[in-house]
Amino acid sequence: MWANQWEPPGTERKQFAWRCYEERFGTGSCVNRDIEQVLNDLEEGKTEIPDFDMLVGGFPCQDYSVARPKNQASGIEGKKGVLWWSIYRLLHLRKPRYLLLENVDRLLKSPGNQRGRDFAIMLSCLAEEGYSVEWRVINAADYGMPQKRRRVYIFGELADRTWDLPDRVMDSGLFAKAFPVLPAVGGRGSFSVDKDPYEVSKTFGRGLTVSPFMNAGAMQNGTVFTAKTFATYEGNRMTLGDLLVPDAEVPAEFFIEEDKIPAWEAGRAAKRIDRVSKSGHPYVYTEGSMPWPDPTDKPARTILTSEGGKGASRMKHAVRGDSGRIRRLVPDELDQIQMFPKGWTNTGMTDGHRAFCMGNALVVGIPHRLGEELAKRL
Repeated sequence: MWANQWEPPGTERKQFAWRCYEERFGTGSCVNRDIEQVLNDLEEGKTEIPDFDMLVGGFPCQDYSVARPKNQASGIEGKKGVLWWSIYRLLHLRKPRYLLLENVDRLLKSPGNQRGRDFAIMLSCLAEEGYSVEWRVINAADYGMPQKRRRVYIFGELADRTWDLPDRVMDSGLFAKAFPVLPAVGGRGSFSVDKDPYEVSKTFGRGLTVSPFMNAGAMQNGTVFTAKTFATYEGNRMTLGDLLVPDAEVPAEFFIEEDKIPAWEAGRAAKRIDRVSKSGHPYVYTEGSMPWPDPTDKPARTILTSEGGKGASRMKHAVRGDSGRIRRLVPDELDQIQMFPKGWTNTGMTDGHRAFCMGNALVVGIPHRLGEELAKRL
């Protein structure tokens, strides 16, 4: 196994996720350098990356527009979505048999002025490298996991046979087997994606108000099939309450003082505010109400990087513990909400850094199930 973790801007105090990996997987198990520099050294023969069968990664959802035609010596480059281009570069250099990627589901419909363009560029790049691809938006709570966290997962394979794309999406694919779905009425489509990422960058999604990519789909040789689906699951379901530690184990600073509770309640209340845009256009900003405190008989809401800290926040969790007092979640609980072992991030980091790590993480029960299914196929 070879791994890379680097938190921009690269200052030592920002590398707490890397230090966690080193603690859990062993010193030297994870390279802590900008991956672009690592790949430069790889091409120049200054470093080595072991042979591998599968590339796994997560990356920011930004602007994936292609800056240059691919016939120029410098090749294609993204203006902002830099990490995707590093992933693409490593795929080009090593051609592993499989890849598994994760991102926010907004990827399927960005940017606003060319709906679906960014994901189409990724599919174009993968088709150009010979990969067949399937994707699925998965909400972990829909399959019994303890958090409402919706993310898009992308699986690629250097396939040696022709895929029946609708069957792959609905029945025989990796996602269909690990996370079964049923079709939604009237939600499916087919189209082609050009194998030239530069052309896709300029033309895909022009004039569209809705992305053509639905929450499930597959692509082979530039031909895309996509469908709207909903989860089907009949197993056990975990709740936030299943993971709460006794209040006796909670440090005093995590309990919300009585005089601070009105500020927390106000943050959860519905809002309707008149505002003016930078261009001078008036508009109304609205927010719906949220439960106070968070219910413990349901899965947790999505954990964010801002979960740490004492300040009142609309997005932080607050629960009524077994003592009757309202408190924030402790890091051990955040670890378990992402389905890591209790105390996974307890490696000398501050509570705030532990919360940041979990906000950047994913529900590991999802790749675990995908790994089990892939192992069956192998």
